[in-house]
Amino acid sequence: MEKLNFKKKICVFISGKGSNLQSLYKYSLLKKSNYKIHLVVSDKHEAKGLIFSKNKKIKSIVINGNKEAFEKKIFHIIKKEKIDILCLAGFMKILSSNFITKLKIPIINIHPSLLPKYKGLNTHQRAIDNNEKFSGCTVHYVTEKLDSGKIISQKKVKILKKDNALSLSKKILRSEHKLFPETLDKICKN
Repeated sequence: MEKLNFKKKICVFISGKGSNLQSLYKYSLLKKSNYKIHLVVSDKHEAKGLIFSKNKKIKSIVINGNKEAFEKKIFHIIKKEKIDILCLAGFMKILSSNFITKLKIPIINIHPSLLPKYKGLNTHQRAIDNNEKFSGCTVHYVTEKLDSGKIISQKKVKILKKDNALSLSKKILRSEHKLFPETLDKICKN
């Protein structure tokens, strides 16, 4: 008898273009994929990633307002939709420790540096300013401390002498688009 393949239900939080959302979605269409993008949430009406999610007929919600109202509303939606994993993909709000603790499902984030180096913003310029030979991206579990959760996977990117923050960000983004879906898929196998 053939084993039934139950794909994990994923919620993706976005604030902008949604390029990582697109790579997660594309991977989810593969037969071998262990997950399905079930819900997309944005804190900004103008997030371009919402156009993509709506075109792909993925349930999409915009919740703006203060952090407390956002978290209260989305907490109930995530529970109601029986989401298995929450992915932060260019989501520019910091979640409260109360929300993270109460949710009780894995929350993973993609960060544009080789953590634990360069937590927070402006990671590319900071790596260049410090004459780093490599930068990259990290998928990690989200905890109460910013960009400090357990590292799940990383991908290195060489910094060339001619690189500036923009060129480095483009190279790292290409790596993110490969690393994030593959890492999520491995998590969903367990």
